[in-house]
Amino acid sequence: MNRETVDQWLEWSISGLVLAILVLMPLAFGGRPQAPTGTLVDPVILEPFILAEWLCLPLMFIWMGRLWLNPRPRLLWPPICWVVLAFLAYAIYRYFTSDIEYIARNEVAHVIVYAVLFFVLINNLHGQETIQLLSFTLIFLAMCISFYAVVQYLTGSDQVWHVLKPYPNRGSGTYICPNHLGGLLEMVLPLALSFVLVGRFKPLTRIFLAYAALALCAGIVMTMSRGTWIAASCALLGLFTLLVLEPNYRLPALLALAGLLAGAIYILPQSDHFQSRVKQIYTDGQVDDDARFDLWQPALKIWQDNLWVGAGPGHFDYRFGKYRPETIQARPDRAHNDFLNALADWGLVGTGLVFLALGLTVVGVAKTWPHVKKIPRDIGGKASSTKFAFVVGASLALVAILVHSLVDYNMHIPANAIVAVTLLALLASHLRFATSDYWVSLGIPSKILASLLLLGCLILLGWHSSRRAAENAWLARAARADLFSTEQASLFEKAFSVEPRNFETAQAIGEVYRRQASAGPLDSQALAGKALDWFGRAMKLNPWDAGIAWRYGWCLDWLDRRSEAAVYFSKAEELDGNNYFVLANVGIHYLSADNPVAARKYFERSLLLQPNENEIARNYLSIVNERLAETARRNGSWNKSSAGS
Repeated sequence: MNRETVDQWLEWSISGLVLAILVLMPLAFGGRPQAPTGTLVDPVILEPFILAEWLCLPLMFIWMGRLWLNPRPRLLWPPICWVVLAFLAYAIYRYFTSDIEYIARNEVAHVIVYAVLFFVLINNLHGQETIQLLSFTLIFLAMCISFYAVVQYLTGSDQVWHVLKPYPNRGSGTYICPNHLGGLLEMVLPLALSFVLVGRFKPLTRIFLAYAALALCAGIVMTMSRGTWIAASCALLGLFTLLVLEPNYRLPALLALAGLLAGAIYILPQSDHFQSRVKQIYTDGQVDDDARFDLWQPALKIWQDNLWVGAGPGHFDYRFGKYRPETIQARPDRAHNDFLNALADWGLVGTGLVFLALGLTVVGVAKTWPHVKKIPRDIGGKASSTKFAFVVGASLALVAILVHSLVDYNMHIPANAIVAVTLLALLASHLRFATSDYWVSLGIPSKILASLLLLGCLILLGWHSSRRAAENAWLARAARADLFSTEQASLFEKAFSVEPRNFETAQAIGEVYRRQASAGPLDSQALAGKALDWFGRAMKLNPWDAGIAWRYGWCLDWLDRRSEAAVYFSKAEELDGNNYFVLANVGIHYLSADNPVAARKYFERSLLLQPNENEIARNYLSIVNERLAETARRNGSWNKSSAGS
């Protein structure tokens, strides 16, 4: 077997691995981890992104093989590659300087996977046949997921595979959140339509692509995601504007636009849910933003307090409490604006690199445009260009996801980020049609350096993913055990022994012992001591969690160390002073310290922030009021008897 044959097999292997990642991530809840109801840590059970990490390991190994197999290897290295490499180096630097190591490591693992995919794609899979294969796979996959979303909507299903989704009357396909399905569909739709209108394909292939595009439109409607509607509309507006300005594509573009508009005008007014969602955009004289605007201000404040380098990779959710507005009582996860989230997590340096990459992409497309637009003609004189179709479709796909990123966090959904990175890399690879200046020949020193970089990423990802998988296996067993049982504590401890930097596991162990102590057994003091130890570990691993702080204070209260406990309840209030649950527990502390007047203030404040489903504050407030009333009656009786004497 000669070198060319081996090299071809290696390239096919890379194609298969990349296709596996592109298909598996959207099908596996968008690559987002899922946890069953009743678990103590969030999330624990199914982490599909580990599959992407594992598939990246042979990718890097095979690419190294290709580099050494070829006696004169070359890299395609457009300017954006330097920015991706710089961001990867910056992400690793921020990992070592972050407050919460565990969260930063998980976030940087995502960055490594995206960077590896980018470099693998741009240097191994830039052939036109391979690009068509990847594009058609994405279109077919998105079409199938759209069908699933339509079925969910029509049948009122609230399930994604075996998991319940909290979004009634909305199609989410294989994603939990319909907005994130919208992020996938809005990227693939302009690509499919561009292939239909511009690409050089046989009539049967065009019919399939047109059918897929209609299915994607139906899926986008069924998401009931207003951000998706706006983003997809922007992409389609850009697509039809560009094609109408090109004489060769004007008539097909106008006919397609007329067909889409006619279908929308006929079908959409018949949907009550669609009309309801449209009306919600602007109600009672103001925009209905689903509390997004309330999340943006804290993101800006986090960034302002960490101007240059941000709070840390993935840290927004954990630094949010200090800046929480009264209107947000749920856990935010992300800022619902990828650009503000980038500022909060990565600071001006990281966000600047992101915008530099986007700027270089625009410049690259401008350079590529006239070269891929050289239109060959099919038999019969029909003008078409598949290269041009991909450049147009991929460019507008990125526009769509960027528009949607203004009001959501699709770039933090692994499946959507991987699709965006794939399109970005393949788009950048088209610069080779404009100039040959970006081809770089590798000598022995360069191959050694490239191999060392790949080997370093391979070792990091292999170590991280194997450790994470072993941890998840123990956490899965703990989730199936009886809540707050000794068995559950033991299983959590085994998970912590595998991953001793996970503060959520340490907190879960402490919570098991705290609940057991509160039940009042004979050894409750010893159990509270164990809980105190685990909460102390969790606090060291994550100093920004108010929940850990008040639980630590609770243990001190239980051990009759109330003066020490006051410090930690004050710390909890400082870290998350607008959290109704934190305030309710601070109130419990003051009640146990025999200060009902102070306790009442906290319970009333807790109920003001969360008037519904806040039984802790409501019940304890009744106890406080009864105690204060009893004290007042006693004082009144004492005053009367004193006056009589």
